[in-house]
Amino acid sequence: MRISPLPPLPCLVAFESAMRHGSFTRAASELHLTQSAISRQVAQLERFLGKKLFIREPRALRLTVSGQEYAEQVQRLLVGCAEATEDVMKRKGQVELTVACSSGVAVLWLAPRLATFRARHPDFHVRMIVNDSLASLAGTDFDIGLYYLREGAPSGLAARRLYEEEVFPVCAPDYLRGRHLSVADLPRETLLVLEDAQRQWMSWPTWFARNGLRDARIAHELVINAYPVLVQMAIEGQGIVLGWRHMIDRCIETGVLVRACDASASLGGGYYAVWPSDRAEPAAARMFRNWLVDESGAEQ
Repeated sequence: MRISPLPPLPCLVAFESAMRHGSFTRAASELHLTQSAISRQVAQLERFLGKKLFIREPRALRLTVSGQEYAEQVQRLLVGCAEATEDVMKRKGQVELTVACSSGVAVLWLAPRLATFRARHPDFHVRMIVNDSLASLAGTDFDIGLYYLREGAPSGLAARRLYEEEVFPVCAPDYLRGRHLSVADLPRETLLVLEDAQRQWMSWPTWFARNGLRDARIAHELVINAYPVLVQMAIEGQGIVLGWRHMIDRCIETGVLVRACDASASLGGGYYAVWPSDRAEPAAARMFRNWLVDESGAEQ
């Protein structure tokens, strides 16, 4: 059953604030609106009700009898709505956390470290969404994300930079067979190529160009559309893959991958914590972001 009649919510908020302050001007200051906007919203509410709510005096507002009766009900309902909203947000924000990230970040960086966060916050229920395209996610899909960005946060998102970008070729130790490769040697090797699903990421031609080797002709390539699979292929000794510093560090630390040559490149991007900017940030998301900053700061 439809709930009717319902006045516009902004009009109720304006009326409650004006009633509490006894002034359109002070209500406007509280709600970050103009005095005329508050006056218009109250007038709209009066037309909707067919009743005068205020007696407008030169230096003050005074409630009418109808206004006094209505104000008590409106204030009680708005306070109840605010308390219910806070309760839902608090419950969700402190206990449930939805984290979005690309597959490479999920497998290579976040998964090995997530146990540390969960040990620190055992009451949190963490849900991870693995999606290589941040643009395909709505702000309601996640609380906080961890993504590579080249030009800062997209519209509707706030961002905190965690890592600078540095990209260099890596491969299994046995693949090199004791060789030390130069940039010019690499096109003759088997290169593991990420299919162009994430256009922000650096490609082999761009990496070669950044290192002074333009129009490089790749002799052998293996193309896959999932970065973690490319990394696993490199670990298995099947070729050389571009590795992003920090994402690939654990593979190098454990010795399953080594740098194939000394050169590196950057497009000026980096890894960011991102979160929706058009809604209140849950406490859990804020705590997770602080943890991400701690993790990245310790490693930088």
